[in-house]
Amino acid sequence: MTSLTYRDAGVDIDAGDALVEAIKPLAKATGRTGVMGGLGGFGALFDLKAAGFTDPVLVSSTDGVGTKLRVAIEAGIHTAVGIDLVAMCVNDLVVQGAEPLFFLDYFATGKLRVEQARDVIAGIAEGCTQAGCALVGGETAEMPGMYAAEDYDLAGFSVGAAERGALLPAGVAPGDMLLGLASSGVHSNGFSLVRRILAAGNAGFGDPAPFAAGQSVGQALLAPTRIYVKPLLALHRAGLLKAAAHITGGGLPGNLPRVLPEGVQAVLDAKAWTVPPVFAWLARMGNVAPEEMLRVFNCGIGMVCVVAPEKAEEAAAMLAAAGETVSVIGRLDAASGPASIRIDNLPAGWPRG
Repeated sequence: MTSLTYRDAGVDIDAGDALVEAIKPLAKATGRTGVMGGLGGFGALFDLKAAGFTDPVLVSSTDGVGTKLRVAIEAGIHTAVGIDLVAMCVNDLVVQGAEPLFFLDYFATGKLRVEQARDVIAGIAEGCTQAGCALVGGETAEMPGMYAAEDYDLAGFSVGAAERGALLPAGVAPGDMLLGLASSGVHSNGFSLVRRILAAGNAGFGDPAPFAAGQSVGQALLAPTRIYVKPLLALHRAGLLKAAAHITGGGLPGNLPRVLPEGVQAVLDAKAWTVPPVFAWLARMGNVAPEEMLRVFNCGIGMVCVVAPEKAEEAAAMLAAAGETVSVIGRLDAASGPASIRIDNLPAGWPRG
């Protein structure tokens, strides 16, 4: 009988070792104060005291990229989804007042292709750099029979910390103002509907994007999720941030009430911010109702900040100076019952134009 090997079964240990060597410089470049050791151990160590914390509370988050990966795989563009993976975790940490400290990834595939995997992990390292956290480890799994040869999946895990008295939300009340920070596009939610719309309209990922000059549909849709960590941490440390909501799956109606107390209603003005052309294109291609657009997509607002009315101008200026596109999108009114949201000036057919 022929002597079988792991490679005969579809798993290439040498490719895995080559990938580890290829990504070591990427991980090293994300190093920050508090990290102990490097890649290769059975676990990663982090020193909170060395990172400057006195009485810290740990905050953790995990997420994936979802079916946006299908777009990356079919378009053959793998450099941005790693940023998405980090963004979906660290944006959820910062809204609780936490500074992201470190990140770990899980990459599973049917057949390990070192160049493809390195592109993905290079994106993860870039996302960590944008967020100021360290890529301290992860896991690569080659799983023939579980995934088709070209397919892969991603999961991310991040840990942050905040001083015990600095957790958010805090002090939110009627009269507070809502600042919307622009998204970079669809981000990483709603791609099952995006793909269904494209299929219904016979649009391919290689087609020119009518909503983004000079780009293909695939390139435009793969614009990575914006990472808001550093501007929001600066705003929080300046004492200007009462709460923040990361606008992911569920859109504005599903996410903003999560950071509001009972007895308030968020009143938004749909005319107060610019909706990126990609959303009008999707709504028109799929004949998607405004309410469904708002429930599925961020529709141009990737993060909402709650600030005191007398601090709104200062907060907006600080965020703009950090590179954010800021709009005053609404306010908080007194109301009865659980926190809720109302969106005014929403015409029929919005945002198709």
